[in-house]
Amino acid sequence: MTAGIRDTAHAVDAAAAMRLLPTRPRLLALGEPTHGEHVLLDLRNDLFRQLVEQEGYRTIAIESDCLMGLVVDDHVTSGAGTLDEVMERGFSHEWGAFPGNRELVRWMRAYNDGRPASQQVRFAGFDGPLEITGAASPRQALTALHAYLTARVDPGLLPCDAATLDHLIGADDRWTNPAAMMDPSRSVGGTPEAGQLRLLADDLVALLDAQTPHLIAASSRKEWDRARLYGRTATGLLRYHVAMADPSPSRLARLLGVRDSMMAANLLALADRGPTLVNAHNGHLQRKKSSMRMGGRPVEWWSAGAIVDAHLGDGYAFLATALGTIRHQGVDTPPPDTVEGLLYALPEDRHLVDARRLATVLADAAPAARVSPWFGYAPLDPAHVASTDGIVFVKDARRSDAA
Repeated sequence: MTAGIRDTAHAVDAAAAMRLLPTRPRLLALGEPTHGEHVLLDLRNDLFRQLVEQEGYRTIAIESDCLMGLVVDDHVTSGAGTLDEVMERGFSHEWGAFPGNRELVRWMRAYNDGRPASQQVRFAGFDGPLEITGAASPRQALTALHAYLTARVDPGLLPCDAATLDHLIGADDRWTNPAAMMDPSRSVGGTPEAGQLRLLADDLVALLDAQTPHLIAASSRKEWDRARLYGRTATGLLRYHVAMADPSPSRLARLLGVRDSMMAANLLALADRGPTLVNAHNGHLQRKKSSMRMGGRPVEWWSAGAIVDAHLGDGYAFLATALGTIRHQGVDTPPPDTVEGLLYALPEDRHLVDARRLATVLADAAPAARVSPWFGYAPLDPAHVASTDGIVFVKDARRSDAA
C-alpha cells in the first residue's frame, strides 16, 4: 500500500496543483486544519505567489472580516497607510499578529507597485464581522451603503434618511454584548428595531440592484462592488443577530449556517470579479457537511465551500491541508492506520497528494478517524478524502515555527 500511496504524492507547487484539476477554477481554496502555525502560512504564501505569477490569479481572500479587509486592499493596491497600521486595522481574529500574514501583505504591495490596476493582485477578507463572542453592530455596513446611495440616487427613492438609521441602530454596544452569545434573551436581534432595520436593509439592497447601470456610471465598478459588499454584510449581520435571539435547540446550527452562508456570498462575488485564491479552515471550505460538538451536542451545517461548490461546480476546487504532528500542542505522531499516519510514513516533509487517487488506494483499507487531543486541531475525516481535489500534507509543525 505504501508504494501506491507514494504514487499519489507530488511536490507542493502551482504546476502540480493545476495538474490535479480538470480546468483552472475561478475559486481555488487552500484549507488548513488549525490556525496560526507558521509552517502552514509560509507554505500558503509560497503556493499563492506561484499561482498569482504563473496562473493569473488576481485576488487572495482569507478568513478575516470582509469590511476590515478593505483597509488591506487599499494598501496593497495604492500604498494607503503603513504596513504596521494595516496589520493592526485590517484583520480580525488577531490574524494581523501572524508574521505569515504580514509577509503576505508586504509581498502583495511589492508585487503591485508600478503595475496597472488590471494586473494588480487584490486582497479580500471573506468572513463576516463576527467573533466567537458575538457579532458587530450593523452600523458601519448600513451607513456606508446608505451614504453611497444618498450621493447618487434621487432622495425620494431612499426608504429612510440617515437619522432614522442612526435612531434604530442605537448604541453599538447593544449589538456587541458578549452575553448574547450564550443567552438569547440578551440579544438585540429580537427587538422591533432590529426587525425594522432588516426591512430597510432589504430595501436599500434592492435599490442598489435596481440602479446598477446608473451607479456604475456615476461612480466606478470598484465603488459599486464595495456597496454590494456593504449590502451583503448588513443583511447578513442582521440575520445573524436575529438568530442569536433564537432560544430554540437549532440556534447554534442556525448561527453557524448564517456565518458560512455570508462567507459563501462573499466568495461568489469575488469569483464574479476574477480568479481568486482562498485560505481558511478546512471546515469552512470542504464539500461535505460540516459538524462539531457545542454544548455537548452535535451541530451540523453546510460550509461555505459546499455552498460555493453547488453554485460553481468545476469552477471551485479545494485543497485540504493535513498535519502529522504539532508536538507543542500535544499532537504527536499519528496512528499508522489513519490517513495522516499513512502519509506520515512517506519520506518527504511535505507533499501534495492526489486525493481521489488516494481514496481509490485506500478503498479496502478503511482508515480510522484520527482523534485530536487538542481542540484547536481538526484531523482529516477519511470520509472526506474522495470529495477533496488534493491534500497538502506537512509532516511536522514545530514550536519554533509557530506564528
